Amino acid sequence: ARDLALGSLSPQPGLPEDVRGRLQVLLAPDAARAAELRAECARGFEGIVRRLWPRLEVVVVGMAHGTERLYCDALCQADCKGLPVYCPFYRAAGALLGVNLWPEEPAPRFLLCPDWAFCEFLPCPAKEDSQTVLLGELWEGREYGLVLTARPGEYRCQTGEVLRVAGFHKQCPVVEPVRRESQVLSVRGESIPEERFCQSLRRAVGMWPGARLVDYVCVESALLGASSGACAPHYEVFVELRGLRDLSEGQRYKLDQCLQEDFPVYKSFRFKGSIGPLRLHLVGAGGFARLRGALGSPRPMPRVLREERLLRLIQSSVIS
Repeated sequence: ARDLALGSLSPQPGLPEDVRGRLQVLLAPDAARAAELRAECARGFEGIVRRLWPRLEVVVVGMAHGTERLYCDALCQADCKGLPVYCPFYRAAGALLGVNLWPEEPAPRFLLCPDWAFCEFLPCPAKEDSQTVLLGELWEGREYGLVLTARPGEYRCQTGEVLRVAGFHKQCPVVEPVRRESQVLSVRGESIPEERFCQSLRRAVGMWPGARLVDYVCVESALLGASSGACAPHYEVFVELRGLRDLSEGQRYKLDQCLQEDFPVYKSFRFKGSIGPLRLHLVGAGGFARLRGALGSPRPMPRVLREERLLRLIQSSVIS
C-alpha cells in the first residue's frame, strides 16, 4: 500500500523511475482507490494495512521464531498494527517438518509431522557418546539438536537447529525452535547464543532515543584477517536503524556494556583484555536487502557471517 500510494503521487526521489511508472499504471484503472490510498498514506503508515483492508484478520508469515521475530515485531508496531501474526509451518534445512495448530498463541510452536521427513534428535548438551533418539523417545521439557534426512537419497545431516519439546498432541511431539548452533558468537570460547545476543542488542537500542532496530548481523574479528589490525579478538556488529543517522561513541559503547551485564564470561574476558571492545557500524537503507539477495534461496538471515564475500558486501553499505 505504501509503494502503490507513492507511485501515484508526484515523482519521489527515493523511487526508481521504472518502478514509479509501473505503479502508476497499476493505479490508473481505479482512480477512486488511488485517491483512497493517497488519503490513508497522508494519515501516516501506522496501522495502514488494517485501514486499507478492514476485513483482514491475520498476517501470515514464513517464520516468526528466533531472531526472525524482529521483522514480525516491526510489522506489528507499524504497518500491521492491531493484527495478529501467524506462522503456519516449521521449516529447517529446506524441509517442511511441522505445522502450527495454535494460531492465537504469540510464541509459535509446531506439531512435528512424522511422514514429512525422517527426523532424529541428539540430546543437548551433546556428549561424545551421545546417540540420537526418534520421535517416540522424546521427553517433554528437554532440548534436542535436529538431525535430518529430508528426502530419499539425501545425506543425513545435523541441521544446527535446537528444539525444545513443549508437549505432545495425540502422541506427536510439539516443539519450539530455541536457537541455531551455527549462529553462536565465540572468539574466546564465551559462546553467546544468537537469541540472547539479539536481546542485548535490542536493550541497547532502547537506550538510543528515537531509534528502532531494522536489521543486524555480526562478524567475529578473525574473518577480517589482516584488516583487523593487532587488536584483541572482538565482535564487529552491523546494524540498520530507523530514527537515527549516527551514534556517539558513548551510545555505541552501550551495546558492549549490555553484553557485559548480560554475559559474565564476556565481561571477564573484556576485563582481562583478552576480548577487545565491540565495534558497531551503521548500515544504510538497502544494505540488508542486498545481503539477502546474495544469500540466494530464501532462508533465515544468518546473524553471524562466516563468508568473506558477505562481509565485504555489508561493509560496502556502512555509512557510519
